[in-house]
Order: sequence, then structure tokens, then C-alpha cells
Amino acid sequence: MPKIQKIGILTSGGDSPGMNAAIRAVVRTGIYEGLDVFGIYRGYEGLIDGLIEPMTSSSVSNIIQRGGTILKTARSERFKTKEGRQKAYDIICQFKLNALVVIGGNGTFTGASVFDKEFDFPIIGLPGTIDNDLYGTDSTIGYDTAINTAVEAADKIRDTATSHERLFFIEVMGRDAGFIALRTGIAAGAEFILVPETTTYINNLARLLKHDWRKNKTSGLVIVAEGDDAGGAYKIAEKVKEQLPEMDTRVTVLGHIQRGGSPSAYDRVLASTLGHASVGALLEGHRGEMVGQVDKKIVYTPFEKAIKYNKDINHQMLEMSRILAL
Repeated sequence: MPKIQKIGILTSGGDSPGMNAAIRAVVRTGIYEGLDVFGIYRGYEGLIDGLIEPMTSSSVSNIIQRGGTILKTARSERFKTKEGRQKAYDIICQFKLNALVVIGGNGTFTGASVFDKEFDFPIIGLPGTIDNDLYGTDSTIGYDTAINTAVEAADKIRDTATSHERLFFIEVMGRDAGFIALRTGIAAGAEFILVPETTTYINNLARLLKHDWRKNKTSGLVIVAEGDDAGGAYKIAEKVKEQLPEMDTRVTVLGHIQRGGSPSAYDRVLASTLGHASVGALLEGHRGEMVGQVDKKIVYTPFEKAIKYNKDINHQMLEMSRILAL
């Protein structure tokens, strides 16, 4: 195995607040350790096309507070093919890179795992996704900011809901996991939280909502994860309206607003910590692993395990949310 002297860094898949802080940490830690660091633009797609530039300390100045990713991001169908990965490896050899740091989620780590096995090439991953659905870390980069963004929006919607005595269904991101919905719902004092990890029974929901209104509640918020089994917020609101036509209902889909914006202090610190640790991990011989933080300690989880083992939401917190909404 060649001594690590040149490393590349890329961001892939959906962007998340804090990616820039992670990039900054990797670049400056790499330079401190005497490494040459190269930025790869537009993820694996850019790697295949050779969109690579050397990075200096000044390259990452004034970015820790910025959302998105200065390296841009993209999904790559070509990298899913053996031919595409071969082209990526040829580019790596052309630039004489010895290792990669990839920031992303499930798809990013799946690609990295396959590439490592095919070409025996060291790759370390950083968990950059707002969904918080990766095993091996208490929190992913961007998760905290996404919650704060959703809660701020829900608080403003609550003002309108109260003024007009309306029931709002607010859809948040979470196609396969309800972490954002759960935390947002508790923080916003939602009447109900609907997540993919539990079954939603519309009849029960309508009955409980009607019971709430009989207690003279002046507003209502139902937080819906986009991947809930009963459908998105629009479909669920429509089904509830059929059973409770007297209720004045509205729907708000927060969408990609949850991905944007300046990262929270927590996400900046987390991204900086994990980015710094990733360089040390490579120099220590780690490969094919995601760097995470569990109980405030740095841990290393193989890509396959980080992807395969789904974290479950805290069902006690879900039950607590219903009690506090009474």
C-alpha cells in the first residue's frame, strides 16, 4: 500500500448543512499533516470527468458558516457501472491520489464500498445527510440544522393555525426514517407525529383529532414524514377531511428548505470534528469505514454496516409526544 501523500475529497448525493465545515476540516487537517489535498467537484460524476483541483488553506476560508457544498454535488448513474468506476480509477491514477474522503449518505457509501473492493483503494466516509438514517453515529451532519429549520417553520405556521382555528398538516423530509418528524413534532408541540416506522390508521387519527377539537383546542399541527405509510401530507389531509368535513384543514410541504441555510453551531462542530478525524483515520490505516460520533466518542463503522443496519427512532419519545399533546 503506497504511503498516503495525496487525498481527494468529494460530496455526493443530497447536500446537507455542515458539508462545507467538513470540507474545511479535511483540507486544513490534511495540510497540517503534510498532505496534498484535492477537491473533486460534482461528486462521483466529477471524479469520472476529472473535475479536480488542488486545495489550499485559503480555498476553504469563510465557508464554515455557509450551507450547501462548495464542491457541488450530483448523483452519478455512470459510477454505478463497472465502466464508470474504471474511468474514475484511471483519473485517480492520473492525479496520483492515494485515498479519498467522501461525504454523503447511503448511496455515497454504497458506491465507495464497491469501489474499494474492486480497486483496493482506501476510502473514508463522513455521514452527510439530514435524514440521520446512518448506523454508527448519533447524529449525521446537517440533521440538527434541518430540525431547527423545520421547527422555525412550524412555529410560524402555528401562529396562523391559531389565528384561524385551523388544522395544519406539515410534511417534513424523511422518506425512510422519521427522525426529523419526531424531533420537529416534539419541539413544535404537535398534536400528532406520523412516521414511516409506525403504522398510521386514518380512522384513529380522525377520532383523536375530533376529540381534541371537542376540548376547544384553537389550533392543530400534524407533522408528517414524507415516507409515512398512509401517504404524504396531502393524501393524509384529504382522508381526514373526508371523515371530518367540518374541520378547516391546510397542508404545508417544507421540502428542500430543510436542506439549505447556514448550519447550526452543533453541525459546524460535528462536521469539523469528523472531518479532522477522517484524515487521522486514513493515516492510521482505516479504510472502507464511516467516521461517526457515538456518546461523544469517535467510532469507525464499515460502510456495509452503516448502510445495512437502520437506526430505529425512539418510540418512547413518540409516546411522550402524544402525552404532552393532550
